[in-house]
Amino acid sequence: MKGFTGKILRVDLSSSSYTSQDLDEKTAREFLGGRGLGAKILYDEQNARTDPFSPENILVFATGPLTGTKTPSSGRHFVISKSPATGGMTFASSGGTWAVELKKAGYDAVVVKGKAKKPTYLWIEDGDVELKSAEAFWGKFVSETDEGIRDETHSDAKVLCIGPAGEKKSFIASVMNEKYRAAGRTGLGAVMGSKNLKAIVVKGEKNVEVANSIGVTRAVAKALKKISESDVTKEEGGLNAYGTAVLTNVMNASGIYPTKNFQTGTFEDAEDISGERMAETLLEEKTACYECPIECGRRVKVKSGKYAGVEGESLEYESSWAFGGQCGVNDLGALAKANHLCNEYGLDTISTGSTIGFAMELMERGIISKDKVGLNLTFGNDDAMIKMIEMMG
Repeated sequence: MKGFTGKILRVDLSSSSYTSQDLDEKTAREFLGGRGLGAKILYDEQNARTDPFSPENILVFATGPLTGTKTPSSGRHFVISKSPATGGMTFASSGGTWAVELKKAGYDAVVVKGKAKKPTYLWIEDGDVELKSAEAFWGKFVSETDEGIRDETHSDAKVLCIGPAGEKKSFIASVMNEKYRAAGRTGLGAVMGSKNLKAIVVKGEKNVEVANSIGVTRAVAKALKKISESDVTKEEGGLNAYGTAVLTNVMNASGIYPTKNFQTGTFEDAEDISGERMAETLLEEKTACYECPIECGRRVKVKSGKYAGVEGESLEYESSWAFGGQCGVNDLGALAKANHLCNEYGLDTISTGSTIGFAMELMERGIISKDKVGLNLTFGNDDAMIKMIEMMG
């Protein structure tokens, strides 16, 4: 099969065993992409009443047929499992280059079940598989885990891992890759934690073959032409110039920028936390996922104020909204700090900010008190917001 490696890696953590399975072509065609393949596996193999934190819960990491080709914006993977937050089948998606490296290492998907006796990580290199001890990394932040495991394996390896939030089985724990990318929603990091699986680390040299290289080249050229002509995606267009936070002013002007736990649709200080302001004050470098010419990613660094020195990537629209308008905070430095902490703890930024904003409204309405919480959770109090993230992580 062109576009696929044709292999699925199946791992049983309880028995510390793994097998390589051929990917059925009919299944691959009928359930297209990582999300489709993962949903098919879960539907066929798992009882609907399975406890999300039980060893029997299946956890799938899957790519699609375009992953690893020259197709623009194709460097994504899906994580599929039963959610501890919803109790239903769920998925989360992340960008970067981890998915591409998985296919170069020889697999379209990894299917995990069971529970390791001790913290473990999975190391895949050019088709070779090894389960290694992660005890030295348990309790570590995401960046420490990423750097430490690459020191043990290969400096160019791509690391997908959980942080302390996933280890503690937080319902809003994310699955992180390459330090800053997140499959954030529905608590899938907690499912990894319940299995004592700290990370899946991949390195490969194989190329992804396509059936019609000329046809792919022509299709890619057409797609790149459309991207280069759109005011949203072209060079110095909205997303390239200001990142996804270009939406901040757009949404606010339209009256649909959720503010102070969705009590209103406009935030009077939206301009101060917009993508335009970020470009003026924090932006260090534009970043991109695999084969994506849009470069909507942001590497930022806070240069002044009480958050000076905070730096990192992926201060996206949803993250800046969740800690900005949702919590009534108008300091970009505070938003960068909040985003950085979530990346390190492995917390979903959207769920974290939404939870804190909800708590702020509860305090505003007198339903909870400062004495009971131990914090003055008022809208706009960035110190309390940061402290809450630390407590949640």
